[in-house]
Amino acid sequence: MSTKLKKIQDQVVVVTGASSGIGLATVELLAEKGASVVLAARSGNTLNEVVARITTKGGKAVAVSCDVTDRAQVEKLAASTVEKYGRIDTWVNNAGLGVYARADADQDADARRIFDVNFWGAVYGCQVALPHLKSGGALITVGSEVSDASAPLMAMYVASKHAIKGYVDVLRLEVEDVDKLPVAVTLIQPTAVDTPFPQHAANHLDREPKLPDPMIEPKDVAEAILHAAEHPTREKKVGAMSVVGTTLAKLLPGVLDTMAAGRTGDMMSDEPPRNPAGALRQSSEVIGTAGRTHGTKEPKKGS
Repeated sequence: MSTKLKKIQDQVVVVTGASSGIGLATVELLAEKGASVVLAARSGNTLNEVVARITTKGGKAVAVSCDVTDRAQVEKLAASTVEKYGRIDTWVNNAGLGVYARADADQDADARRIFDVNFWGAVYGCQVALPHLKSGGALITVGSEVSDASAPLMAMYVASKHAIKGYVDVLRLEVEDVDKLPVAVTLIQPTAVDTPFPQHAANHLDREPKLPDPMIEPKDVAEAILHAAEHPTREKKVGAMSVVGTTLAKLLPGVLDTMAAGRTGDMMSDEPPRNPAGALRQSSEVIGTAGRTHGTKEPKKGS
C-alpha cells in the first residue's frame, strides 16, 4: 500500500529524548516548521522551559515527563498526545544512552540499563505508537552508524543499536509488506554527532570519554528525521562517515576493523572522568546537560 505522509506543518509529532541533543534539535526544527510537537524525556523542568520558548514564538508544543523504560509511561505519553491533539502522525524514538567500557569488563547492571533504554524503550515506543498510526503515519527510530558497524570501548551501546535495527527491520517487513499498512517505518543512522552523549554515558574508563571527529551537527540529524516524517524512507545514513562505515562493514569488514582499532585513542580525552555515572539512572538535569543540543563544541553559525 502506498504511504502518503502529511506536510510537517500539518502533523502532530511525538519525540522522545527531547531534552537535549538530537531530540532537542528535532523538536526545535519541528516547531519552527509549524508542527504540533510533544516533547518527552525525564527532564521535566527542561521540557517545560523548551515548551515555553517555543510557544512564546507562536509554536505549538507540550511536554510530557516520560521514562521510556517504563511501558506504562510510554502509553501515558501516547494517551496525553491524543488527548491534547486528537491524533499522532509521526512518532520519533530518539531516547538513547551509552556506556564506555571494555567489552570484557564487568558492567552487567549498566549494560542491562542500556538495553532497557536503547532497545526496550524503542520497542515500547513502536508498539504503543503503531495502533495510532495505522491510518497513515511515520514511525521513526534513531539508530546509529554502529547499527551496522562497530566502535571500540562501546560494546553494549553497539549491541543495543544492532538489536534495535534487527527489530525495526522485522517490524517494517510485517507492517509494510505483510499487513500493507500505510505506515512508513524508518531507521535513522547518524555518524558521531556533537551532542552531550559522552557526558550522559556511564563511564568505566580511567579517562573522560569523547566522540571522534569528524562530528556532524545535531540539526543534520533533525533534518533527516523531518524528511522521513514527510517522505517514506526505509533507512537514512546521516553524515559521510556513516555511509563509509556501514559500507565497509558490509563489503570490507577487515578494513573497517583496522580503522576502528586505530581510533581507540580518539574515544578518550586526556582528562580524568568527570561524572562516571552519567545520566544512566538520573536525568540530564542532575548533571547539568539538559537543554543543550551540543556537547563540547560551540554550535556552528546558523545551526
